[in-house]
Amino acid sequence: MKKFMVTAACLALAAGAVYASKLNKEQKRLKNCGVVMQEVLNVPDNIPHDLLEKAECVIVIPSVRKLAFGVGASYGRGAMVCRTGDKFRGPWGAPAMYALEGGSVGFQIGGEATDLILLVMNDRGMESILSSKVKLGADASIAGGPKGRDASADTDAWMRAELLSYSRSRGVFAGVSLEGSTLRPDDEASEQVYGHAIKAKEIVRGEHTSVPATGRHLVNVLQKGAPVNGSERASNQ
Repeated sequence: MKKFMVTAACLALAAGAVYASKLNKEQKRLKNCGVVMQEVLNVPDNIPHDLLEKAECVIVIPSVRKLAFGVGASYGRGAMVCRTGDKFRGPWGAPAMYALEGGSVGFQIGGEATDLILLVMNDRGMESILSSKVKLGADASIAGGPKGRDASADTDAWMRAELLSYSRSRGVFAGVSLEGSTLRPDDEASEQVYGHAIKAKEIVRGEHTSVPATGRHLVNVLQKGAPVNGSERASNQ
């Protein structure tokens, strides 16, 4: 029996390795977004639960790095997942790929990679990000989010912001400002993930876009962490 279990485990690992080797760069990136989101939510002093519940979309950008040129300029690629439904009140939907460029990640040290999490908190911020490239702080307001499971989400600065930002670098997790950076749909990356040309708005707003295999972990993590939209629940009380 023991020998059988060891053999089965080896076969499962081999199958997983073959599957991973067939993934393209963007599919691997999307898969990594799920790993990063899971790790962030496992940090004891992480994103306040009521903020995650109230978010209409979550953007995960792993391994943001400084460019070799320009002072403080950064770049990163990742994925955005939004709640489904007319008013973003349903379960979490299919991921669209996104790119962050320019600006500066405040406390980033040297060439150390920084993972970023952005929470999109209202319809205005969502529509701006879906439509085209936006400059954070100008086209869409952004603030470093509060951290800690029990932190209050009712502070005016956080309630007014269209996006809240968090970063994780060298084991440190904190809110961080991304003003001056630009955020845009990465439709070429989405095409690599889905196997055909598709725009971010079609993915997020489309009723029949299925979650790709490489995005299931990310969607499942969000669904487990915040299954119900907190804004909807508050309005029904």
